[in-house]
Amino acid sequence: MCAGFGNTSFVGIPVIQALYGEEGIKTVMLVDQPNMVVLFTIGILVSNYFSGSGDSIIIHFKKILKMPPFIAFLAALVVNFFSIEIPKDIDEVFFKLASTTVPLALISVGSQMQWKKLEPKENFYLFWGLLFKLIIYPLIILIIYKFIFHQSGEMIEISILEAAMAPMITAAIIAASHNLEPKLCNLMVAIGIPVSFITLAAWYFILQVL
Repeated sequence: MCAGFGNTSFVGIPVIQALYGEEGIKTVMLVDQPNMVVLFTIGILVSNYFSGSGDSIIIHFKKILKMPPFIAFLAALVVNFFSIEIPKDIDEVFFKLASTTVPLALISVGSQMQWKKLEPKENFYLFWGLLFKLIIYPLIILIIYKFIFHQSGEMIEISILEAAMAPMITAAIIAASHNLEPKLCNLMVAIGIPVSFITLAAWYFILQVL
């Protein structure tokens, strides 16, 4: 969960905006929306399965359908499909509520942090999890687009940088709430975010050279 989903909003939006301006945000949104859809469908299904709840597939899907983020996603699809215009006042209220998401998520993760000595096995997973998320995964995307398909341009660069983003906070919260190594999940986020600023700078430099 933590090595597969990227922090395309909290880290991605300000970083891409600083590097590519407002136009870059359009590509970030194209990356972020499918990312969230996969998280609240397959991600939830995988978390439920590996949590050892013993529930059937039907029950897993019922849990997904009852999740507020998934319900909000379906509502957004309906609004978009039927071109329903949201009144400005209501839109402003939603915008202000949405702006509290990241601080609350950070508090949630931070409050669960336990700065205890990790077991060798936990250190192993933390190292390889962050190595895959910050280095190996974006390298795979780079090789596919740059050297196999010979693609270039701003959109490709942003896509590679988005692949190199730190672990997603929401994914870590979902995994931890299902008791899937909560301490490791929190450390993946807590260490991954600051380290990602260094690795993202390195990736940006590499992309400029290539």
